[in-house]
Amino acid sequence: MGHLKQRNLVTASERLRDQVAHALRAALISGELSPGEVYSAPGLAEDFGISATPVREAMLDLAREGLVEPVRNKGFRVTEVNERDLDQYTEIRTLIEVPMTGRITRTATREELEALRPVAEEIVRAARDHDLIGYLEADRQFHLTLLALSGNERLVETVSDLRKRSRLYGLTTLDERGELIHSAEEHLELLDLMLAGDVKGAEKCMTRHLGHVRSLWAKNEQAEKAGRGGRRPAAGARAGAGRGA
Repeated sequence: MGHLKQRNLVTASERLRDQVAHALRAALISGELSPGEVYSAPGLAEDFGISATPVREAMLDLAREGLVEPVRNKGFRVTEVNERDLDQYTEIRTLIEVPMTGRITRTATREELEALRPVAEEIVRAARDHDLIGYLEADRQFHLTLLALSGNERLVETVSDLRKRSRLYGLTTLDERGELIHSAEEHLELLDLMLAGDVKGAEKCMTRHLGHVRSLWAKNEQAEKAGRGGRRPAAGARAGAGRGA
């Protein structure tokens, strides 16, 4: 109990389960819910002022995304992501997204690529406004919509899963440093290269972008270790740590 800030959940356009899942993702990004900690559905439901059922359903949705894992008779543990995981996620994404960016540069129409510009601009806007949920959603939409131009649905699903497993790592700290803006602007650079038909340039930009994101994660991890003297913080300290990506 007492884990979450008060949030207004009920709207006519969304299911309560979806609203709770959205609020929990926001809590993960902000650090209100800490990696490695176990939270019960009834306890979180009390914070929300609702029954435990939609909270449990929302947590199961997050479990399918790899963000939490069920703990028998206790609740759900927030998934921890280590350096090895992040390296492997980035390697797989690079193997997929870089050559696909080149292929799509050759095959996509100008209209298909231009349709991504408002999304790329939204990524930059969200980064400048410190809107982390908006940043994640726009970034997800850009990358997956771009890959969908390949016509390979299974490929899009694979990258979507990789993104879900790594997206909540270090995001809050990076935002506080203003380091998300540069990464956000790379989406516009990539789009301009693709529109110009510069296959090699687009592939290099995507390679740099994915490497840039990974280096930001690493920098954030090093800063966190330095800040706690290389030791794992106590549960209470971790509750406000503000990890995400």
